[in-house]
Amino acid sequence: MSAYVIVEIDIVDPAGYEEYKKLAGATVEKYGGKYIVRGGETKVLEGDWQPKRIVVLQFDSMQRAKDWLHCEEYREPRKMRHRTARTNMILVEGV
Repeated sequence: MSAYVIVEIDIVDPAGYEEYKKLAGATVEKYGGKYIVRGGETKVLEGDWQPKRIVVLQFDSMQRAKDWLHCEEYREPRKMRHRTARTNMILVEGV
């Protein structure tokens, strides 16, 4: 069953975050993931949530998403993301 990594991102270092994006994509692809949403325009329909940037990744399973997040190849890009942006991340199983 597909699984989705949903990330809310507030970029604090735009130049550094651009470097992160260059490195992260290859790791997502290596673990069978693909970008469904990558920072497009957001529009609040209900509530008071005001996300600055949303990223949604699709993986074949929850386990594969976890494998990606904790893989050796993503270790340094992940540290870079933590330095350049504040993030909230969830993993949700699809239907």
